[in-house]
Amino acid sequence: MPWPSGRFPPSAEWSPPSDLRQTETIEKGHGRIETRRLEVTATLAAHLSPSWKGLAQVCRITRERIVRGKTSTETVYAITSLTSDKADAARLLALSREHWGIENKLHYVRDVTCREDQARTNAGHAPQVLTALRNAKLTLLRRLGFKPVEGIEHFAEHRQAAIDAVSGKRTE
Repeated sequence: MPWPSGRFPPSAEWSPPSDLRQTETIEKGHGRIETRRLEVTATLAAHLSPSWKGLAQVCRITRERIVRGKTSTETVYAITSLTSDKADAARLLALSREHWGIENKLHYVRDVTCREDQARTNAGHAPQVLTALRNAKLTLLRRLGFKPVEGIEHFAEHRQAAIDAVSGKRTE
């Protein structure tokens, strides 16, 4: 309801920031239609920068999925140190997708190859330590040029090579 002056209070008036930029992607596949929208501004970053050093832009990402006629919507917020010169709205949306691709691949490998979901260790810091060891194992295998399963099988048959790889010794 308007104030007596006929206008809304200043806190109720809103207009988008002048530097607001948007992008959208629509993908069909896997039995669903997914629309991703990203809105980004540097104006809000200026208000938050005392709390976050190096903050350059603030984003809102809205994901809408339609699966078998049912629609679900998810909205997330993000901050970045990338300036608009280095990352426009489309680039930020692509970076967001790449991040989740990396996350999903890592979790899939840990779940399938390392059977992490079957682990029942939950005391103290043991779960975090075991996750760190699994990540170290996967990193070492990749740096040595192996795919995870191939590397595990190779070193299961060549135990001394595994010890040498972990200790940093070069074997010919």
